[in-house]
Parts: sequence; C-alpha cells; structure tokens
Amino acid sequence: MEDNNKDPQLNIELDQEIAEGTYSNLAIINHSVSEFIVDFINIMPGVPKAKVKSRIILTPQHAKRLSKALADNIRKFEQAHGEIKDYEQPPIPMNFGGTTGEA
Repeated sequence: MEDNNKDPQLNIELDQEIAEGTYSNLAIINHSVSEFIVDFINIMPGVPKAKVKSRIILTPQHAKRLSKALADNIRKFEQAHGEIKDYEQPPIPMNFGGTTGEA
C-alpha cells in the first residue's frame, strides 16, 4: 500500500547568474496593505547616487516568515561566531518615497 501522507518534494532550480548573487549594503523597505517591497541597493562612499540592484515583492505573510527566519539565522550565527556589531548607520535616502523603513 502506498503512503499518500508524504509531502511532495519541491525541485528548486538555481541558474548560474542568480547563484553568483548581487552585493547589497542597503535595503529600503516599503509596504502597502497587500505587499512588502524590498529594494536592495549598493551604495558607494562619496557617490551621491545609487541604483536598485534587486527588488523583491512579498505578501505580508511571507514578509513575516522571512523576518522570523532571518532572526533565527542571525541568532544561530551569533551563537557560533559571536555578536554581530552594527558599526555605522547609513543615511536613509529622503528622495525614495513611500512608507519607508531601512534594513
């Protein structure tokens, strides 16, 4: 008899270009009632302009799950390697618009 209670496996593909990743040292978070938008940016010291390198759009439920997963991974990292120190606070761009929070 077959076991029909097993969860189906999800096959996730990772293209080479995506696997290389994109560096970001600033995230701008905007939200509406139905979505969270996270823009990842690479700002360079002394350069007054920067481009959004990647944008991720999440439902509020997925944003909350991501927040919990990130907090859990940071806790595990700090247990293994010590506290992550936050040495500097980059300025929040005031010309970006929307309901904004910085990450």
